[in-house]
Formats: sequence, C-alpha cells, structure tokens
Amino acid sequence: MTPLKSCTCLVHIGTVVLLTPFLPPFRKRTLIIYSHLPRLWVCPTSLAPLDFLHSAASDEFTKPLVPYSDNPQSPSTQDENVNGRVNGVQDERPAPVERKSTQKHRQPFTLKRAATTLFHPDRKVGDAPGLLRSLRSIILSSYVNLLLVFIPISWAFHFAMPNSNTLIFVFSFLAIIPLAKLLAFATDELSMRVGQTLAGLLNATLGNAVELIVAIIALTQCKLQLVQSSLVGSILSNLLLVLGMCFFAGGVRFSEQGFGAVATQLNSSLLTISVIAVLLPAAFHLNVNSTTDSDEQQDILKMSHGVCLIFSYFYGSYLFFQLYSHATLYEDHHENNFKSTRYAPRKKDAKKDDDITQPAPVTSDPEQGSKEDEEGEVPLTSLPVCLILLVGVTVLVAVTAEFLVDSIDGLVESSPISEEFVGVILLPIVGNAAEHVTAVTVSMKDKLTLSLGVAVGSSIQIALFVIPFIVTLGWILGKPLTLLFDPYESITLFLAVLTVNYCVQDGKSNWLEGMILMCLYIILGVTFWFYPGSNPSGLTC
Repeated sequence: MTPLKSCTCLVHIGTVVLLTPFLPPFRKRTLIIYSHLPRLWVCPTSLAPLDFLHSAASDEFTKPLVPYSDNPQSPSTQDENVNGRVNGVQDERPAPVERKSTQKHRQPFTLKRAATTLFHPDRKVGDAPGLLRSLRSIILSSYVNLLLVFIPISWAFHFAMPNSNTLIFVFSFLAIIPLAKLLAFATDELSMRVGQTLAGLLNATLGNAVELIVAIIALTQCKLQLVQSSLVGSILSNLLLVLGMCFFAGGVRFSEQGFGAVATQLNSSLLTISVIAVLLPAAFHLNVNSTTDSDEQQDILKMSHGVCLIFSYFYGSYLFFQLYSHATLYEDHHENNFKSTRYAPRKKDAKKDDDITQPAPVTSDPEQGSKEDEEGEVPLTSLPVCLILLVGVTVLVAVTAEFLVDSIDGLVESSPISEEFVGVILLPIVGNAAEHVTAVTVSMKDKLTLSLGVAVGSSIQIALFVIPFIVTLGWILGKPLTLLFDPYESITLFLAVLTVNYCVQDGKSNWLEGMILMCLYIILGVTFWFYPGSNPSGLTC
C-alpha cells in the first residue's frame, strides 16, 4: 500500500470513528460501521466518509460493500458478489427488515395539488338524479319545509296589514327557518362534490348568509345597535348553542369524540384575538378623556376602520392556512386526532347490591370510515338544480329578512321584548338554523372536526370577515358603525370564548361539555331579556 493510500485510509477511519456516535440508533449503526473498518483499510478509496456514513444511517445499509477495482469483472469482485460473500467469508449480518411508515407522505405544496384537494371529494359520489327526482328530494328533504307556507303569509301581512308588526315578525321569523334549512340542504349537496376542507368553509359561509343579509338591511336602515347585537349574538349562538348541541348529540352516541386539537387551538387563538379587538375600543373609551365627545367618537371610528382593514388581511391569511398550506390539519381522519370511543354494553347480570362498575369505552372501528368512503354517497339533486336552489333561497331570505327587520321597532314598542334580546337571541337563532342542523347531523356521524369547522369556523368568519365587512360597508355608505360594542355584550363574548377554549383544549368532547355550553347560553338569554342595551359610541346616522 502506498503512503498516499495509507494517509487516505487513516483520514477515512478517523472521520468515521468521530461521526459514528451521532448516527441514530447508536448501537446498531456503530456495530455495523466498526465491522467494516478493516475493509476500509484494505480498500480506502472504495467509499468516501460522508457517503459511507449516509449509507450507514439509512435503512438500506444491508448489502456488503464492494471494494474498488479498476476492472469491474475482476475475480475478487465476482467472488464478493456471489451469495453475499466478501473475500470468501459469508456475510453474517441479518437480513433487512422492511419498515412501513405509519404516516402519510406529505407532498410538497403546489397550487395544482391544492386545487385538486379542494375540489376533489373525499368519498365517491354517485350519479346525479334528473330534474323531477331533484325537485322531489328538495320537497321531501325535511318536515321543516311545512313552514314554507308562512312565506306568502308574511308577505301578505306586510303589504296588506303593515301595522301588524307582531304578526309580521312572527310569520317572517317562522318563514326564514325553512329557508335556512333549504340553504343547509343545498350546501350539503354542494359540499358532497368538493373536498372536506372546502365543504366546511362552504357550510360556514352559506350559513352566515342570513346574518350577513340581516346586518346589511339593518345597516341601510341605520339601526347600528341592532347590527352590533345581531353579530355578537351570532358568535354566541355558534359557540355556545350550536357547538353545545354538537357535543351533546355526539356524546349521546359516543362516550368520547375526538377532533383535531391542533386546528381547534388555532381557531381558539383566532377567536381570542377577535375578542381582544372588540375589547380594545371599549378600553380606549373608558380610559381616554378627549376634549370633546366628537373628537373621541371620530378617533374610535378611525380606529375601527384601521382594525377592520387589518382583519381583512388576517382573514385572507387564515383562509390560505386552512385551505392550502395546512389543509390536512382540518381533516376528520388526521393521524394526530383522538379516536372516538363508543359506549360498552352493560352486563345484565351485574349485582344490584354490589358496586356497579362503569362500562369501559370501546374504541370505534377505524376501518368503518374507510368502508363508508368506499361505498360513497349518492347526491339527491343535480348540480344545476343545487345552484339554482342556492340562488333562489338567498333571494327569498333577503326579502323576508327585510320584512322582519322592518317590524322590529313596532314589536319592541308593543311587547315587553327589548331590541337587545331580539338582536342577541332571536335573530341569531334564525340565522344559525342552517348551521345548527348541519353541525348536529355530522357530529352524530362522528365527524366532529367538520362540526367544529361549521360552528367555530362560522364564529371566526363573523369576527374576522362579516364584522369588518359591515363596518367597511358602513364607512362607504356614510354610516358611523364602529367596533365599540356594548360593554355587557363584550363581557359575555369574552366569557363565551374563554369557556369554549377550556372545553376544546384536550381535543376530546362528551355530552356533559355540550350541556355546559347550552346551559351557559340559556343563562345569557335570561340576562339579555332584562338588559335594555346601550350605545356607548353615541354615533347616529
């Protein structure tokens, strides 16, 4: 061996010895590498140190090393390649063990892959029915459609008896409920044809269509306090009533239900930021003493416009995060989600006098979801009929909601119901009817992540999109709508977000947590019955 080869061999061996302890796992790789050091001495130019370590650190380091030879057909090479023998000695290293990764390979982000994920349904979709079958499915979709008869009744009272505000409000209230249900039905049919993440966004967006329409109509009529009350009430209804019903309905069937804790914690952070943005103008109002009230009002108005512009950009970032960069976090079958558990059957021969042991939960079959996915879903309407239904129902909601808002003043004057109670409790119940039905239905199917996407996602959309949009629209129309909400509404909103954060922080839910949220909503409803409301900003049209 020449001196040059000897020096090269020593450098190779030293590099391998120094870097070997850093290879995972330590013992196995160390033994394998040290067993090959004599071969490096014999043929030092066979492998470079870093290449040797890279092959040793990989799971494919199982084949014997082949010494370097200028002649690839040399006898030594052929002798080493036969039956895994090296220099006539049988290689005693164990056979390689194939390892199957339990995690899905995360493909690099591309717009093409993101678009495919968004618009490609997770389950197989059957053939769409014809026109007659689609119309029949729409009519027979729910018993709530019987309330559709109140649409012409409410319109007739509005034009024939405009002074009967109580009757107009009641009939319009009942008429919007089936319209919201049809909106939910059309949303489900459309969501069946897209991916799960986009389906959750569609449910939240179209579910907020009623709130958005009511808020725009009230804004054009310069009922600023009613606009703020209805938007805060929508968030409270989604977080407490809708989410509580989801937890309770799913908890009746499952002992515990799991959902995406990471995505839920991110949503909780977004809700917290939204509440902070609502509380900051109130803190500014209480602690800043302006020379005149008009100066303070203009400062709050400008502050609200700036915050709304920031929220619009923030909401766009949230959509990019949910739909593109981290879409897998919002999937029901994400690998980090907790598994739902069913109730175990109770033993009939349990002794009554002895301590009765609680039934152990039985983990739901993970293959059940995959079997259902293979079976697929059959749409009840065709795509053109579904789109026409969405547009038609939206128009009917807009007209009926306008009659509803027009009758609120007369209702408040002729009954003990306050405008604050109408805005915080009654209007959100009508507006959230579609989300309520959709979220509760999918939670009973063990799709709680989608339920959270509807309930919590709808609240985030109202806080980050609807409220800034309404404030910006008021800015354009010359309506002085600000983010300075009623102090009592701001406090209740903060308490609701705080309670929801505690309930979802462990990534699991049960029926008792749902009962807690629903009871809190009922308590708030009782207090708002007696609360007269206030306009802290003092701004009017």
